[in-house]
Amino acid sequence: MLLQKNDSPRFVNPVQTWSTGVLAGLAGGAAEVLWIVIYQQLAGGEAANVARGVTAVVFPGLAMPTVAVPLGVAIHMGLAILLGIAVAVFVRAGLPRGAPAALEPLAVVGLLVLVWAMNFLVILPAINPAFVETVPYSVSLTSKVLFGVAAALALKLFGGPRPSDA
Repeated sequence: MLLQKNDSPRFVNPVQTWSTGVLAGLAGGAAEVLWIVIYQQLAGGEAANVARGVTAVVFPGLAMPTVAVPLGVAIHMGLAILLGIAVAVFVRAGLPRGAPAALEPLAVVGLLVLVWAMNFLVILPAINPAFVETVPYSVSLTSKVLFGVAAALALKLFGGPRPSDA
């Protein structure tokens, strides 16, 4: 299928897109942290175990020392920022002009669900199977959907005009 001139992706300002991506990643990462804290409180668990698990995935030798929890949160937020930038670049550059307003947040959440599936069904079971069992699949999937909702909101609030507005 060929894109007609008015259907082509719009020019995207890279600085604005990357800046918005950072904000989207921070919003999404914070939403995930908040969700995990709330879930663990309600389930009688300890959110710090999830942060330790993140550290164990990246730096297996540092899983138990006192730095494991803050390091896990820092790793999580760093990865969230990178993911936010990737989502902003992909969604902002990839949506055609005239796309319905609802398409952007749906695309963002859809991308995050794909990221969750790749992480929890393929990558993490191969490199650290114990981390996959830190929280139930439904909780980790909800976490990633909340990331998508928060990131989509950041794109809406701080991302400038959508492709249909340009």
